[in-house]
Amino acid sequence: MKKYLFLSFFALLAFVLKAQDESGDIVKVGEQMPAFTIVNDNGTETPSSSLKGKVVLVNFFATWCPPCQKELAEVQKTLWPKYKDNKDFAMLVIGREHSDAELQKYNEKKGFTFPLYPDKNRAVYGAFANSLIPRSYLVDKTGKVIYATKGYTDEEFAELMKKIETALK
Repeated sequence: MKKYLFLSFFALLAFVLKAQDESGDIVKVGEQMPAFTIVNDNGTETPSSSLKGKVVLVNFFATWCPPCQKELAEVQKTLWPKYKDNKDFAMLVIGREHSDAELQKYNEKKGFTFPLYPDKNRAVYGAFANSLIPRSYLVDKTGKVIYATKGYTDEEFAELMKKIETALK
């Protein structure tokens, strides 16, 4: 009997760990945003501590990712114009495995008016997740993750807009 209980426990543990790996999640809703520093090609740094007291949207994308393109187009059209001048809001759109030079070329092609940040070695991305893009994390003024998305749908984007509005109140 103990043998079966022991085997059942390890089978359940293996299933839970596999499911966790497939989600790619490291940071979950309700947890604090991890500390990180974005390092640009020229050596300038943007530490997460500089965002303290703001509602922060952290978005991870790649230039080759079709769902990322849809999401960033919607950010440019809807989200950025609405919140770019709000002193209590910050947005970090981070190119996973991209350099400043690559992002500059990409931005020239796309014409985005919001800044793009490099994450050449997945250092920042790796603090949040281990797979799947696009990903977005909405962080409240206390530094807690209050909403997270994987992939892109119009419905999730609409929900993100509502969550930003509520967090800024």
